[in-house]
Amino acid sequence: MFDYAKVILPKVSFSRDLFRKELAKCAGWVEPEDQPDFREWCEESFGDMYPEILEEVLTTKAA
Repeated sequence: MFDYAKVILPKVSFSRDLFRKELAKCAGWVEPEDQPDFREWCEESFGDMYPEILEEVLTTKAA
């Protein structure tokens, strides 16, 4: 599912609300062993655009 996230998240990044929704879904789908790579990719790809959304969603999913 990590590969799916790499396709879908850039396509929805134009919309803050849609990005948050899809990020939350993808974070739930990514296998536990892929979570660190997923988080790193998200921070590199969207950290400048949506740092607060990444922190909110990825911290919640990691807990």
